[in-house]
Amino acid sequence: MNAVTASETEQAPMLLRADAGDGIVVLTLNRPAAFNALSSDLMTVLQDELDALAGDPAARAIVIEGAGRGFCAGHDLKEVRALSDIDARKTLMAQCCRLMETVVNHPRPVIAKVHGIATAAGCQLVASCDLAIAASDARFATPGVNIGLFCHTPMVALGRSVARKHAMEMLLTGEMVDAETAAGFGLINRHVPAADLHAAVLDMARKITSKSSYVVKIGKQAFYRQLEMNLSDAYAYASEVMVENMLARDAEEGISAFIEKRAPAWRDE
Repeated sequence: MNAVTASETEQAPMLLRADAGDGIVVLTLNRPAAFNALSSDLMTVLQDELDALAGDPAARAIVIEGAGRGFCAGHDLKEVRALSDIDARKTLMAQCCRLMETVVNHPRPVIAKVHGIATAAGCQLVASCDLAIAASDARFATPGVNIGLFCHTPMVALGRSVARKHAMEMLLTGEMVDAETAAGFGLINRHVPAADLHAAVLDMARKITSKSSYVVKIGKQAFYRQLEMNLSDAYAYASEVMVENMLARDAEEGISAFIEKRAPAWRDE
C-alpha cells in the first residue's frame, strides 16, 4: 500500500493507495481520528490521485474507503470555522465541488465502500460515486440543518441520486438513516455484513474490470450526460453514441465472441 500525502511534513499520510489486482485501485481516506473529514489537504491529495488515475490505462476501477471507525464525516468543521475570510470559504467549497464532479466525470467507475458513518460531504461523496456498497451497520445523514448550516452542496449529489422526497427527508430532518433505508432510497446499491464488505466490493469491481474499459468509459460518460436532457434529446444523443460504439474494435470482438461462443479478448479500444 502506497502512502500519498499533502506534503512531506505531514505526520501521517492522508490518503493511502493500494492495488487490489485486476486493475482495481483502492484509495483509503486516512484521517481516522477525524472520521476522515474532508480537509482541504485531504481533498487536494484525493483530487491529485483521481486526476492521475484518469490517465493510467492500468487502472480499470477505483474503490474509495475510509480508515478507522467510519467512511467520512464530511467537511472538517474546525477548518471551516477557522476560515473567517469569505473568499477562503468560497475556495474551500469550490474545491469540494470540483472533487465531486471529478468523481462523476471520471473515466473509471468509482465505487464507495462504506462502513461506520457517511455524513454531510461524506454522504455527498457516496452519492457522487457510481456505485456504493455498505456494511449493514453503516449509517448516513446530511445533518447540517442540526448545526445551522444546511447541506447545500451535498444536496446536489443527493438530489441526483435518490428520489426527491427521500432527499428532502434527509436534508430537512438531518437524521441518520440506516443501511437498509439507504438501499431503499437508492443511495447505495446494497448492504452486506461488515465481515463481507471487502469481498463484496471487490467482487463488484472485478465484474466491471472484466469488461472493455473503453466501452465502460463511454457508457459511464453517456449515462450522466443523457440524464440532463429531455427524452427526445437523450434518445438522439444515445443513438449517436451507440453507433460510435458499434464501430469500436471491442464491439466487433464482443459480438464475434458471443456468436462463436468464446470469451472476448478486449483491447480496450
